[in-house]
Amino acid sequence: MGVYVSLMGIDVGTTGCKVVAFAETGAVLAGAGREYPLISPQPGWYELDPERVWRDVCDCLREVNARIGHDPVSALAISSQGEAMTPIARDGRILANSPISSDTRNRLQTAEMEAALGAEYIYALTGQPMGTIYTLPKVLWWRDHAPEILEQTWKYLCYVDFVAYRLGLEPAIDYSMAARTLAFDVRKLDWSDELLAAGSVRRDQLARPVPSGTVIGEIPPKLAADLGFTEGNVKVVTGGHDQPAGALGAGVLQPGRAMLAIGTTEALVAVTDEPRLEMLDYHVSCYPHAAPGLFIALSGNQTGGRLLRWYRDELAGTERQIAAAEDRDVYDVIVEQINDAPGRLLLLPYFVGSGTFFDDPIATGALIGMNFDTKRADIVRAILEGLTYEQALGIKGLNEIDVPIKALTAIGGGARSECWMQIKADITDLPVTIIHTSEAASLGVAMLAGWATDVYSSLEEAAALLIKPRKTFEPRVERKAHYQRQLSIYSDLYHALRPIYQALAADG
Repeated sequence: MGVYVSLMGIDVGTTGCKVVAFAETGAVLAGAGREYPLISPQPGWYELDPERVWRDVCDCLREVNARIGHDPVSALAISSQGEAMTPIARDGRILANSPISSDTRNRLQTAEMEAALGAEYIYALTGQPMGTIYTLPKVLWWRDHAPEILEQTWKYLCYVDFVAYRLGLEPAIDYSMAARTLAFDVRKLDWSDELLAAGSVRRDQLARPVPSGTVIGEIPPKLAADLGFTEGNVKVVTGGHDQPAGALGAGVLQPGRAMLAIGTTEALVAVTDEPRLEMLDYHVSCYPHAAPGLFIALSGNQTGGRLLRWYRDELAGTERQIAAAEDRDVYDVIVEQINDAPGRLLLLPYFVGSGTFFDDPIATGALIGMNFDTKRADIVRAILEGLTYEQALGIKGLNEIDVPIKALTAIGGGARSECWMQIKADITDLPVTIIHTSEAASLGVAMLAGWATDVYSSLEEAAALLIKPRKTFEPRVERKAHYQRQLSIYSDLYHALRPIYQALAADG
């Protein structure tokens, strides 16, 4: 048997990590994943243990490397969730857990930054609508509640640069991930000294920003051997924030097509030219693509697939038993119980605040329409439809600010459900295509690794070679009137409940 090099993509998500090795043709050679827990020491606090994340990444690396002995990895790149960051001392000690995007303890600090600089000015620099999700307001919370962390911190590392650092390299961060910190000027493509000062962070405490697809070094031989790499000189390449990385892996490189990522969170990513102030009216983020030279417009919902996970853990005892007895994926068992008829319930998937369209951090989940005939299957369908209605609002908003979307490519774990993909097509009234791999973020950064090391002459060549459509779901004409009416009601539901959200928040 001949020996062929392979390309590796590492994806560090909010609730789990994945490592996938791809052949140069895009075929998946091996993959491994691990799920890690979110830590919630208080309501509204959501953290990750960076050491646990790193151990799980290492386990995945060893598992994949053990299965591709005849196709050793020549280069790898990393994608990760945005915003979450780890403070590290000069001797490498981790000083605190990583607060993730949906951690909202920093509301006062977020308001402080907005009052000091102004939401429009911050958007003009960063392409990010002001909110609690970003890195700098999280650092400000430590300033006020744990100042010893700021005093001891050598580097604040997001998970792309944290993993690169643990692989033995100088911390470097790509432009798309740097933009998620709220400290990066997306036009100058450099850290903003003004924003850094507002966030109590020094420039030397952050990783060096470079374009996606930049070779930043090689894994030291001893560490490479410990992680199971059999080829010397394994190059590490800058990847990207998981959403633009997934868009690259889905082939979203031109206007008109968008990626719908269905994972722990749900995100809609479309290609655009550059941030424009009118995007702020719809709370749309606009920042560098993982494909250098392009920008993406991002909207979404932080609840996403975590809602199905919540259903699994809290309500799906029967489905878990069936899955265990039949050795099946519990999510397949959960989703297969629904029928094809449109749902009677409406669910607002605002378990950690609303989505992009309304941008309300105090909004909470709601389920409307239940009676004594309601079954668990009705709740499951309401979850699938509610998350899709939220994305449909995002598509509507992007269309209104001249970011047209004519077709969707779905990626992530949820894209494996054909039932859900048909629901997505029906509600959005757009064709939804799934590709040969649901792990598009890993594929996207593997493409960057191949491009950076001259396996491919361009990202366009890599996309044409590697990305293979598997099936397209067309919207059903007979469902359009029903779902458009339901979407209108869904939008009204938030406005009807907003006074109640405010009253609940005021009551503590």
